[in-house]
Amino acid sequence: MTKQERITFVINTLKELYPTIPIPLDHKDPYTLLIAVLLSAQCTDVRVNQITPLLFAKADNPYDMVKMSVEEIKEIIRPCGLSPMKSKGIHGLSQILIEKHNGQVPQSFEYLEELPAVGHKTASVVMSQAFGVPAFPVDTHIHRLMYRWNLTNGKNVVQTEKDAKRIFPENLWNDLHLQIIWYGREYSPARGWNLERDIITRTIGRKSVLSEFIKK
Repeated sequence: MTKQERITFVINTLKELYPTIPIPLDHKDPYTLLIAVLLSAQCTDVRVNQITPLLFAKADNPYDMVKMSVEEIKEIIRPCGLSPMKSKGIHGLSQILIEKHNGQVPQSFEYLEELPAVGHKTASVVMSQAFGVPAFPVDTHIHRLMYRWNLTNGKNVVQTEKDAKRIFPENLWNDLHLQIIWYGREYSPARGWNLERDIITRTIGRKSVLSEFIKK
């Protein structure tokens, strides 16, 4: 297959498997999505979805969130890990949203990335899923699969994002990044990987990855 044929194969296979694409993190608006994405750093989406209802029952908007202390937030989100940093970030960004953005989540990468504990990936998720702006957030699943599929050199997530944006049509970015995440979880995980089930890697995978799997 040519590179373009491999890219088309990926797009068509993912569209067939995931014609409708659920968003992994439960939320009701841009603010609750922002908080959920922040909590998901080094934590599973399943765990985040168990914790956010407890947090949002007390504060589902920045005005109520700043009424809580950092310590109170930390106690609730502790199961998500990194709770000292995340609780400060949640409290701090809520204060900034009130002071600078009338309590609204800004629709701008620049303003989002100025918020405490919000990096490029978090900003990209919010821009794509809350506001429909084309973005390609790269998590560990996407990074792993893009390497397995020989569509990036796998040096780092920054390079993987650049490669994804270069090879995939912009109008598909928001769907594809979610489809690849779901595919990675269901068919091409880091552990317990079964190549027989992983049709995309089996068909277009990097030769060194396939050889390594066969050796094992």
